[in-house]
Amino acid sequence: VQLQASGGGLVQPGGSLRLSCAASGNIYSLSVMGWYRQAPGKQRELVATVTLAGDKTYADSVKGRWTIFRDNFKNAVYLQMDSLKAEDTAVYHCNVLARTQTGIFDFWGQGTLVTVSN
Repeated sequence: VQLQASGGGLVQPGGSLRLSCAASGNIYSLSVMGWYRQAPGKQRELVATVTLAGDKTYADSVKGRWTIFRDNFKNAVYLQMDSLKAEDTAVYHCNVLARTQTGIFDFWGQGTLVTVSN
């Protein structure tokens, strides 16, 4: 399974970005899709996840500002980030829990950089 993330960039505080991540390969199902982030000098942290059933979880720091959603036909997950803050600056990684022909595995995308700055 390969994950291709896109949508990062430079944005001013208060602005918006949408991250996208498309999964491809030998996929039977994607039970959980999500986004994590890692800021400089910090550990990777969970940002948001969405299950196949549509249940969503968010980090407290992004609740009310961001929305995660998925397109099951495209095997894609998106993160709509509004009201961005400087502290949201990080590399964002998509993650999926995928059922494949050979079992259930955890896969990570390559990361996309989001910089929130004037």
